[in-house]
Order: sequence, then C-alpha cells, then structure tokens
Amino acid sequence: MINSDVENLTDILEFHLMALSEDPELQLLLFGLFLSVYLVTVLGNLLIILVIIFDSNLHNPMYFFLSNLSLIDILFISTTIPKMIVGIKMHSRVISYAGCLTQMSLFLFFVCMDDMILTVMAYDRFVAICHPLHYTVLMNPQVCVILTLLSFSVSVFDSQLHNLIALQVTCFRDVEIANFFCHPSQLLNLACTNTLSSNIVIYFIGVILGIFPVLGIILSYCKIVFSILKIPSSSGKYKAFSTCGSHLLVVCLFYGTGIGVYLGSAVSHSPRKNAVASLMYTAVSPMLNPFIYTLRNRDISNALKRFHSRFS
Repeated sequence: MINSDVENLTDILEFHLMALSEDPELQLLLFGLFLSVYLVTVLGNLLIILVIIFDSNLHNPMYFFLSNLSLIDILFISTTIPKMIVGIKMHSRVISYAGCLTQMSLFLFFVCMDDMILTVMAYDRFVAICHPLHYTVLMNPQVCVILTLLSFSVSVFDSQLHNLIALQVTCFRDVEIANFFCHPSQLLNLACTNTLSSNIVIYFIGVILGIFPVLGIILSYCKIVFSILKIPSSSGKYKAFSTCGSHLLVVCLFYGTGIGVYLGSAVSHSPRKNAVASLMYTAVSPMLNPFIYTLRNRDISNALKRFHSRFS
C-alpha cells in the first residue's frame, strides 16, 4: 500500500502553496495590501534606477552598484509576490512542478545576487574611505563590471546547484508546500527519499555564501570606522559616515530580516507564522530600500529634485 502511495506521487505535476489566511473576508484586504507593496517596490526602485541613469553626478561605482541592487530588488519581489496576488484573486494555490522549480531557482538567484552586491558595495565604500587616492584605479569601470559578473556567476551556480538537487528527487510525500512560494528547504522536506547528503551540500554552500560575505562586510566597516575616527574635523567625519550610512542600513535590514526569519522558524513550529515572517525579506526589505536611500542619501535626494525639475 505504501509503494502504491509513493508511485502516485512520483510523476507529480503540481504543488499547492499555503495561503497566508483562509478567512474569506481578509482576501480582498490581502490582495490590496500586497498589490500596493509590489507597486511601491517596483516604482520606487525603478525611480532610483532612472535617476542614476539620467544624472551624470551619480555616474560612479557606488551608484552603479546601487542601480544593480534596485534592479535585483524589482526582480526579486517579482519572483514571489505576483504569483501570490494572482492566487488570492483567482482563489487558487496551485503551482506547476516546472513553475515551482523555476520560482525556487529565481528566488535563490536573486537572494544570492542581493548578498553579493551588498558585499561589493561594502568593498566599494572601504576603498573610497580607506584608500581615496587609489579609488579611481581600484574601482575603475572594468573592475565594476567584473565584480558584477562575478556576483552573477556565483548566484547562477548557487541557484542551479539547488535546482539540480531538486531534480534528483523522484517522489514526494505530499503536494502541500508550507509557504506562499516554493522555498527550497520546504520543497526538499516533501521528498520520500533520504535527503541527508543533499541537505549537507546545501547547508555547506549556504554557509560559504552566507558567512564569507557577512565577514567581508563586517571587516570592511571595521576598517571604515577606524579610518573615519582618524579624520580630524567633525564635518569630515559626518561626510564620510553619510556616504556609507544608507548602505549600512540596507545591510542590517537584509541580514536582520533573514536571520530573524531563520531564528523564528527554529523557535516557532507554525508554518503560517513562518510564511508571514518570510514576507519580511521577500517583500518588506526590497520595498524599504528606495526609501532608505531617498531619505538618508543627500546625493540621491538632490538628484531626485533635479530629475523632478527636468521632467515637470
């Protein structure tokens, strides 16, 4: 009888994603809320990209990487939230097997790209503040492109490795995924077979791609702080801090929400609470990034004013 059940789930064609709420009265509210979050995120990040493109004062490595981060945030939130919005509107939680693997791969790719670009931005601030005389040489356009391509390559490797591991799973115990999107760990938890070796590989790669960038960012900012403290004038210290304050806030938001979700899932055994917590880094973090750079970064604020006066 067990073998029959396993065979029935071997050639699986679709999965069922978890709804954030089963209450019919909340569906319209959730639809409006997530549609608003998505539109604000896309428009906010798109505005940052356009301002950087049209304002020649922002044509430097720092804002080149910021435009990349904004593009990644648009694509990142587009991987999960539109599917959920359509599901709420159509009262459907179904996602195809191919669609699930595609969503999982894109999710991992953009998470890793976010991680890599934030690390590169920390290195850029380190060079600008600690080695200002060599900045134009160390961060020339060719180096910026190489660092971006390297981040892209690492992200492709990470997402395709997870995809390859998922493709090795030939049968599933269930079709119910305990999240509003195809989270890789929850997809593998549905496997009938022993996935210990696969989990070891995934966690090993996760530690490498998670710990090393974080250590790089921490080391960069330790050296940045020491360099800033050596600046004699208070105005010079403020100017140096202001150039990296926005990036530091975004880093804290990205890693803070990610670590918070991880620790929350370890403590809480409620799938719905964990799914709600996942919204923090899949939706809230990309939405807040444009506000942080608009409110905290004087260059972006001034560029927005020039951009508005040009097209008004």
